[in-house]
Amino acid sequence: MRDVTYAMGISLDGYITGPDGGLDWSAPEEDVFRFWIEETRKLGVHLLGRRLYETMLYWETAADDPSLGDAEREWIQVWNPLPKVVFSRTLTEVKGNARLASGSVAEEIARLRKEPGEGEIAIGGATLAAEAAAADLIDEYRTVVHPVLLGGGTRYFPHDERRVHLDLVETRTLTPNTVYLRHRVRR
Repeated sequence: MRDVTYAMGISLDGYITGPDGGLDWSAPEEDVFRFWIEETRKLGVHLLGRRLYETMLYWETAADDPSLGDAEREWIQVWNPLPKVVFSRTLTEVKGNARLASGSVAEEIARLRKEPGEGEIAIGGATLAAEAAAADLIDEYRTVVHPVLLGGGTRYFPHDERRVHLDLVETRTLTPNTVYLRHRVRR
């Protein structure tokens, strides 16, 4: 059965966005960007909430930008063809290799797990991940921890007063200041 993973960059105090919703603190260094490219190669499908989907729309037309470097061009080659499922109450259409979700997160994950195909089912966005976590659908939590304290914003982990036991299965120093942590849910 395909694993469901939740992977994002986070601040040391556990936020994925700052108090103003900004992501400017998390612009990855080249080694971190290349790490995300390799992680994305392992995916079969990516589930996104509306806000993350709209942020990532940039990459649909970025290939036209002559100032892009090799890593950004490689990212486009990996990201754009990846199938995406977008969860939104307001969007009526999506672009690129994406479709709007027709059911809940739990229904979409069940459907994707039954379909033929390989690669992990990735979840992007805290709200969507919180819904999947509440239904006990996340198999792994993956974080790239950045050396910054944001003091507020959108939390990576939901505060649903539910205990989840995890096993640390991988750690990696990506840069002198950035660390990758991979935890598997203990079942």
